[in-house]
Amino acid sequence: MRAITQAILASAVAATMAGCAPKASGPVVAIEDKVYSVTPAAITVRTGLVSGEVTEIKVVERVETVSGKVDTPARLSAKIKLKNTSADQTVRLIGGKLAYLDAQGKQIKIEEARTEPVIRFSSSSAVQLDPGQDTTQSVDVDFPAAALAAGKLRDIRLELTYVPTAFRQESARLSVAIGAPKANQ
Repeated sequence: MRAITQAILASAVAATMAGCAPKASGPVVAIEDKVYSVTPAAITVRTGLVSGEVTEIKVVERVETVSGKVDTPARLSAKIKLKNTSADQTVRLIGGKLAYLDAQGKQIKIEEARTEPVIRFSSSSAVQLDPGQDTTQSVDVDFPAAALAAGKLRDIRLELTYVPTAFRQESARLSVAIGAPKANQ
């Protein structure tokens, strides 16, 4: 009986050890960033009351080093600096959108499972620009895989949505007089 108990106990311990042992992990896959340069690296823009510059433009795609399989689809990143060039109107920035155009001027669509390249202005200082005021916004949006082929992408169109409002600065005169001090009671 004692031999049977020891055999059962040894089997239970062996099963527990085998089940709790860490599984051998597969080979480690090396991932690298594939950076595509965009030329020119800085572009001046002007739309009505708003002017600015788009800088630090690059496209990054993450791929497995050995197989070349795409780990993370391509994304475009840039900095957009916008300035209200009006002398007498405030600009409230609503948002923006990027469109990628091919050599024929047709839009290159984003793949179905990805999101449209939309710009959202994140800080309260970025939402409203008084005359002469500027703001800088970082952009990180999906980029179509079809546009990665050399010569395929011709233009990037930046569509800004904003609301101009009249800017007025007025002052008021307050007539006052200082009376004699009152004694503390």
